[in-house]
Amino acid sequence: MTYFIDLRADNAGGNPVATIQDIFVRSDTDHNPARSLQPALLDAIRGRDVLLATHGFNVNRADGIDHLTRWNTWINLGPNGFYVGVLWPGDSRWLPVIDYPIEGNEAIRSGRLLADYLAANFPGVNSLSFASHSLGARTMLETIRNLPRTSFKLNSLTIMAGAIDDTCLGDEYKDAAVLLNKISVLASDCDDVLKLAFPAGNPVAGIVTRGHPYWHGALGRYGPNPPNQPSSLMPTRILPDTFQFGHHSYINVVPPTAGQPQSGAFFPPALVVPDQGTPIPPPARLNWQQAFAAGFVSTRFPIP
Repeated sequence: MTYFIDLRADNAGGNPVATIQDIFVRSDTDHNPARSLQPALLDAIRGRDVLLATHGFNVNRADGIDHLTRWNTWINLGPNGFYVGVLWPGDSRWLPVIDYPIEGNEAIRSGRLLADYLAANFPGVNSLSFASHSLGARTMLETIRNLPRTSFKLNSLTIMAGAIDDTCLGDEYKDAAVLLNKISVLASDCDDVLKLAFPAGNPVAGIVTRGHPYWHGALGRYGPNPPNQPSSLMPTRILPDTFQFGHHSYINVVPPTAGQPQSGAFFPPALVVPDQGTPIPPPARLNWQQAFAAGFVSTRFPIP
């Protein structure tokens, strides 16, 4: 069973809930339980090394549950690890990209809510780690920034396709970065969403070039800038172009169809098997990029 801390007030669009008392806990097996599953979640995470993973922009509640549950198939956290999904209202209220800039505010509000929720309910965990996709990076960094400094052991943060400034770890969120034992960034030059939509909402993005004092690249496309900060940052190369990692190649899992069984292991990735049993030369791969990203996150997790 995969549990979800749901910060959303609505199924799609909308705002975060008003207070931590309004936060609802769901699961992949019961999206709409009669009561919040919080007591079961808090019992399950006691003494565990918890990984909190969240989605990015333009994902509604149902899709967030679906993608994060399927992605968990490939996560390997060891005997004491425990995976928890986080849902926040990052989906577009009107049109994608056009309202992208104001969704950063929702990410910040969601991160502060999550920090308060964890402070009130998660003191019994052994440690906390974090993984994010796209604009979810801001949600997680805001959470880390607002956690009580002495309440938790903070291990790792993995930012995938970060839709946030490439300077954020040494600038805007430097205070959060120094609290973590390990920070890793997965970035791809093939990410056309970040290429076209970042700087978010900048109508003159096309005439402002890299090196201009007011230009900021996306962390998920260029990696950290400068590349050697902070001290907890683990060096990771930009993903090779041959991997063809687009913006939705990290956790947006494509559900298998008939004749396409999903592998239970996070690595190697599952293969597409046609209904007719006819071999495909070379074999097409199903969700191998998502499996790779999950495996990468797993290697950053503290397994004794």
